[in-house]
Amino acid sequence: MLPPCILPAVCDLVHLVTSARTSAMPAYDLLLRNGTLLDGSGAPRRVADVAIKDDRIAAIGAAGSLRGDNDIDVAGKAVAPGFIDVHTHDDTALIENPTMAMKASQGVTTVVCGNCGASAAPYVRLQNTPHFLSLIVKQDAFLSRTFAEFAGKVEAAKPAINGAFLVGHSTLRLSVMGNDLERAARPDEVATMRGMLDGALADGAVGMSSGLFYPPAMHATTDEVAEIARPLGTHKAVYTAHMRDEGNEILKAMDETFEIGRRAGAAIVVSHHKCSSRQNFGRMRETLPKLEAAAKDWPIAFDVYPYVAGSTILRKEMIDRAEKVLVTWSDALPSASGRDLRDVARDMGCSVYEAADRLQPAGAIYFQMSEDDVQKALSHPMAMIGSDGLPLDKHPHPRLWGTFPRVLGHYSRDLKLFPLEDAVRRMTSISARNFGLSKRGLVREGYYADLCVFDPATVADTATFENPIAPAAGIEMTICNGAPVWQAGKVTDRRPGRVLRLQELQKEA
Repeated sequence: MLPPCILPAVCDLVHLVTSARTSAMPAYDLLLRNGTLLDGSGAPRRVADVAIKDDRIAAIGAAGSLRGDNDIDVAGKAVAPGFIDVHTHDDTALIENPTMAMKASQGVTTVVCGNCGASAAPYVRLQNTPHFLSLIVKQDAFLSRTFAEFAGKVEAAKPAINGAFLVGHSTLRLSVMGNDLERAARPDEVATMRGMLDGALADGAVGMSSGLFYPPAMHATTDEVAEIARPLGTHKAVYTAHMRDEGNEILKAMDETFEIGRRAGAAIVVSHHKCSSRQNFGRMRETLPKLEAAAKDWPIAFDVYPYVAGSTILRKEMIDRAEKVLVTWSDALPSASGRDLRDVARDMGCSVYEAADRLQPAGAIYFQMSEDDVQKALSHPMAMIGSDGLPLDKHPHPRLWGTFPRVLGHYSRDLKLFPLEDAVRRMTSISARNFGLSKRGLVREGYYADLCVFDPATVADTATFENPIAPAAGIEMTICNGAPVWQAGKVTDRRPGRVLRLQELQKEA
């Protein structure tokens, strides 16, 4: 036993050592212990601890090696990067519905908006939203003259997840050309649109999208789009394309897409790659090798959704291409939402084509792809996953709520189309790389703490064509910028999402 006179000194020494150890231990905000790490690279899974401090991943260690006050044991669960939905129309949903439950419930932490030629900015005709833009805008107040103004509206709404934004070529046309769209743009109009794109990129937009399939842009020439897109190369931004044709003339449309991107000096993303209409089923055997060949000397990628049906505005010229058409919304007859167009036409006492006219403005789901083609596209090494959901539809396509769990559960686990590690890679690192989303898409120390915790055994989509608004099963937690935004089957009160601006992303690279 130590003499009484020595005890105070010993106590002081013990206190100093303990204090030193305590101060040396990192003060993590959240620690995920014992999870099965799928780091987004495609590397084999491993059991690990992942620690978060502020908005970053602070440490990754062997299971049980890290310590923290706020820790969660996720043994048996997968820990992956937050999923990146590269093809969305969530532009104004981030403002109207900032909790973004339809995406957070899937493990999505970043959405790329402004696809298919449709964006909410820059647009100078601020009243009477055109039918085409009603896909993404239901309130005129969300249309914005500049991208900076629109980004400010998103930030003011404080969304739960991140948004990166493309400028829509059709939006530029509608803004500059008004309703006079059944022609190519004049040189002065091309110059104006090019200037608007340049300004939007300078304000942080990450690229430009086109939708040459749709009426506002179908009369645009290849030269028009390529000339407008020239600032993309200067800013090192991306060009995404809903191609002019995804059916009989798909190979020609691919050549046009590649030409536009190359002339602009921009990386290319082919949107929601598909071979539409029965006569084109099986043509992935032509299109995928063509994509591979083009990608040998230019940065080219594509995204795909895991369904045989697509969804867009209701167009009577698309009816004969589909096996079935479901109405998703109709301003003229709201009760038609969710119904087969044939049944609606029968009740109206008219043809399906006349019914389509009478329902306008309206949206629809078109069953027009083969499952074999979908699987070939999904399993291709270049493929990224994008939902292409329409969040403002009254009766949306189930892909809005189910895309990512469907890939993880149905296609990876159940059909064994590809390993789980590769499924996660298609949703994370490859997406971040192709869109320049620096410090995201991988679980790495120093990267942003965008994470998804899910149960590999139970993860599944529950949304159906009959009941499309339904959260997925098996998504345990979604973390964006270090804060849980989906937990215990519901949204939280955290809203840490950000507008991911081009210049800031490039500084991070």
